[in-house]
Amino acid sequence: MEVRTRRRVRDPAATREAILDAACILLAKDGLEGVSLSAVAHLAAVNRGTAYQHFETREKLIEATIQWVSDKLFRAVFGDPETVGERRVEEVDTAALTDRLCGFAMENPEICRVWLQQVLASPDPSQDPFWREYAGSLQRFADTRLAMPGIDAEVLAVMNLAGVFFWPIFARSHAANEDERNVLSHRFTHEILRLSMYGSMNAPRFPEVAERLAAEDGKPRV
Repeated sequence: MEVRTRRRVRDPAATREAILDAACILLAKDGLEGVSLSAVAHLAAVNRGTAYQHFETREKLIEATIQWVSDKLFRAVFGDPETVGERRVEEVDTAALTDRLCGFAMENPEICRVWLQQVLASPDPSQDPFWREYAGSLQRFADTRLAMPGIDAEVLAVMNLAGVFFWPIFARSHAANEDERNVLSHRFTHEILRLSMYGSMNAPRFPEVAERLAAEDGKPRV
């Protein structure tokens, strides 16, 4: 019987995704020093020439990987970028947004920290889509009557993200399983909300958050 071998169908988009995924893994594992086109190509199971076709230099690969992580962050926290312009800051569910951000950070701790370090070290962090939307939304919030006066939105953005992305270090060192990590993630969300509620947020305008905090403050911590 004649055996025919199937030629692999070329899919540039899927190949690029595989390369970025491999670069993301190496960034999270070894930092910037661990990323090279040859190492990424090996992990992605593509030849080095193919990797160079998609990314001419290591620097362009790292830049694209940071943008890729930013897009994943954006979609996890804010949803489809195409709908961002439709959101009004007055209608944002602050508690749900905080839950999504903390959840993503708990599941992707290393790459989130690499992303934050790269963005904050860049000459213009506003070029990053997630940072631009996150810091921008805080500024838009600060400009409304929902916020306490005098908020420095940029400082608040750095403080929030630094805490969100470094808390998983503690959580993963003190949690034996996913359920325990979820409990620790919820503890962090609660405290961020509490500090925001009685710091940057005009508390009387958020009765639903006050009710949630009051209900949870009496619960024992695991």
